[in-house]
Amino acid sequence: MARVDYFNNPNAPKANSVVPSVTVAIRNPKGQILLIHKVDNNLWALPGGGHDAGERITDTAVREVHEETGLEVEVVRLIGTYTDPRHVMAYDDGEVRQQFSLCFEGQWLSGEPREDGTETKEVRWVYPSELDGFNIHPSMRLRIDHALDRTRTSPYLG
Repeated sequence: MARVDYFNNPNAPKANSVVPSVTVAIRNPKGQILLIHKVDNNLWALPGGGHDAGERITDTAVREVHEETGLEVEVVRLIGTYTDPRHVMAYDDGEVRQQFSLCFEGQWLSGEPREDGTETKEVRWVYPSELDGFNIHPSMRLRIDHALDRTRTSPYLG
């Protein structure tokens, strides 16, 4: 399903749903961060997705990373909450979703990165210095920047 992201756009459609979701920032021993190239909006992002009933939110994070990248991870800490009502995602089925995402840091345990072909076209380890060369939504870039900032002592609340 195709999607259009709107951020701080007065012409954006009004949200008609909220779905809790997660993203997960994972770094390898070289200091690279894992990005996925998403099928639905053609942007680069942290792996993640929607929360299912009956799951703990950290289980959602582990499941989504595995589904989208093939990696096994454990959740280490909360990076932040991202609930800006000025960020909505319009889907081609008429759903307009307000952003509601928790971003976690994940520790890579096993597996090798691979795309799933359904949600991800590509999975790539990226050095922080290379991030400006990727098409990343501003809301996602904020999460990535928070994840990379080792001076932060508490989660972002936004």
